Amino acid sequence: MSISAIIVAAGSSRRMGFDKLSALLLGKAVLLRTVEVFCAAPSIDEVFVVCPKERFADLLEKDFPKPVHQVEGGTDRQDSVENGLHALPQGTTIVAVHDGARPMLSVDAIEECIQSARQNGASTLARRVTETLKRSDSEGFVRSGVDRDNLWFMETPQCFEVNILQRAYMQVRERNQQVTDEVSAVELLGISTHIVESRKPNIKITLPSDLDMAAYFLNQENTTL
Repeated sequence: MSISAIIVAAGSSRRMGFDKLSALLLGKAVLLRTVEVFCAAPSIDEVFVVCPKERFADLLEKDFPKPVHQVEGGTDRQDSVENGLHALPQGTTIVAVHDGARPMLSVDAIEECIQSARQNGASTLARRVTETLKRSDSEGFVRSGVDRDNLWFMETPQCFEVNILQRAYMQVRERNQQVTDEVSAVELLGISTHIVESRKPNIKITLPSDLDMAAYFLNQENTTL
């Protein structure tokens, strides 16, 4: 019985204009930071990085304390996650799926999500919606407000009993559906996912300005330690 992490890092970084996962964040590549935090999490036994071989090559020279494996990505994110699931060893009980472009995740958040998945079968890190929300008409004029109570921004990791996520992705493929995250996939099985509130910045690097913001928050953390 073991717990594995699937780090999805197969994207092309089209909106970034350069490889965001190899970009340096305070002197260390974004993907490397992501892999390191999962290697530091006590619950995680193995890490599977879904990415091209050339991107994984940057990690080969690192001495990680846990096994770190490369898995080829697919056409879409859901295909990459499915490839990662196929690579898991027998006996894996819980899997944590995480976006490689979220390098600021804390070990505590990983452990909370794993514990929740043990208890509930499915869990996700998520951030409360705190901004004012409005609904517009088709011409872009505000028409009404949206109650933000119980609304959440989905983040990662999203953690599951392996058999639940495998069944979910089998159904996604059979129905020829598109999902943007694992919570959406398990919803197709009628399974609810327990939310673990994200209490620290867990930025997804998408635009060049996100690197600056992430560096700012990391510097803030370092000055308070």
